[in-house]
Amino acid sequence: MDDILKKLGIDYLLVNSTNKFLVEYSALSENARYTLTGFSGSTGDALITDDKTYLFVDGRYHIQADNEAKDGITVVKLQLGQKQDDEIKKIINPDKILGIISNKVSQARLETFSGYTLKLIDRDPINDYTEPHTTNYVKAFAPIEYKPDKAVFISNLEEVSYLTGLRDFSHDCSSKIWAKLFIDKDKQILFTDEKVCDEFLHKYEGEIIVDKSSINAHDYSLIKHPVHRNSDIKKLKSIKSDIELEAYKKAFESTDKAVMGIREYIENNDNLSEYDIAKKLKEEFIKYGAKSLSFNSIVAINKNSALAHYSKNANDVILKDGDLVLIDCGAYYESGLATDITRVFVKGKPSELQKKVYTTVLKAFLNAYNSDYKSGFEYDTLVHSILDNAIEGFKFNHGLGHGIGINVHEAPPNLSQNDIAKTTIEDGMCFTIEPGLYNQEYFGIRLENSCYKKEGKIHSFVKMGYEGKLTDLNLLTKQEQEWLKEFNIL
Repeated sequence: MDDILKKLGIDYLLVNSTNKFLVEYSALSENARYTLTGFSGSTGDALITDDKTYLFVDGRYHIQADNEAKDGITVVKLQLGQKQDDEIKKIINPDKILGIISNKVSQARLETFSGYTLKLIDRDPINDYTEPHTTNYVKAFAPIEYKPDKAVFISNLEEVSYLTGLRDFSHDCSSKIWAKLFIDKDKQILFTDEKVCDEFLHKYEGEIIVDKSSINAHDYSLIKHPVHRNSDIKKLKSIKSDIELEAYKKAFESTDKAVMGIREYIENNDNLSEYDIAKKLKEEFIKYGAKSLSFNSIVAINKNSALAHYSKNANDVILKDGDLVLIDCGAYYESGLATDITRVFVKGKPSELQKKVYTTVLKAFLNAYNSDYKSGFEYDTLVHSILDNAIEGFKFNHGLGHGIGINVHEAPPNLSQNDIAKTTIEDGMCFTIEPGLYNQEYFGIRLENSCYKKEGKIHSFVKMGYEGKLTDLNLLTKQEQEWLKEFNIL
């Protein structure tokens, strides 16, 4: 790697997990961090120095990174509250040159390295490939009437898809159209050609509103007179209309059927591998009208279920009697809105420990679901008060939930200990509640319902019930047992 640094005239190179559109889930074929390290998680970047390559991962991926990272990679395991770029800054010398790929970093993130010696690089030396995309768009909703007070440039794919009402189902795990949008008082221009967009921005002489958190540094550098504002579209699209909520309810009816189908498949078949279950699950989704998955399904048996974002779905891991399997999945239907649900099943008779952990996680969900807080920060704090130190050796080590929409993760809203989670959860917002407990020596349990807020109350899109043989009612209070009646016990 030292040869790459010398060739580029730099001392360090930041290697990103994202692509030119700064999407959360970029295909592994275009993920430079994956190419470099072998780690397939959705987030976390790498840093090349003259003698080491560092990989930064949060609590969801600690075990997965250990399992997947190539020999010689130093895994930096971020703890709750630790920020990736703060740890990067502890490694680099401000007087030495840090190379950053200009079209794979947001302008906002770039500016956090103010005071460091930077060199912007136009072409990613690790992986510069971008998956080709078509313009075979379909209309899911009517376009949104959006009239900013001056010209605005939008490069966030979810925001472009939301404003246009268009979707693209040509790639799995995505409904976004791959385009950028310029709007002023006279016109809207949808750019599907990168060179045409670059030329337009370079020639435009007027002021353009941009959100530094979503525009990449390359595009930003082309704009002569940028006006900095946080995107108001982010908030607009987070509050779903009644039409969107009805579309979501329909999508989750089909999602529930697919998950119930995979439950029956597990109950009625023996010697199933994680791969077998994942394959059948996708068939169930398609059977009930899905255009594609909303993300690659997680099918994790026993110890693998302790990896919050396990993604291997192995052919040689077989579900046997007494084994536990966690399934985290979702799909896109004609609305192009992502569904998301997690359920845990057991083959045969469960152990007392499995029942205890399952019921404790269910208790946490029921309390959060039936509480009336203003912010996701408060909901997350409540669940930590229930789960932290509840069962020796089992930890709740991720946020309680996230917003859902055109992307399976969106914000606002957010349910965690992050600052963004302190914003108010408003009527029309859609989000997950997904408490979990994990022990890498045994297993993990996560129970996730996608929900929405309406008239000040939380409602669940998910109607799929809970496992009676894994639920110990003696561990639930009378109030919790009453709350549980809203959901079927299977």
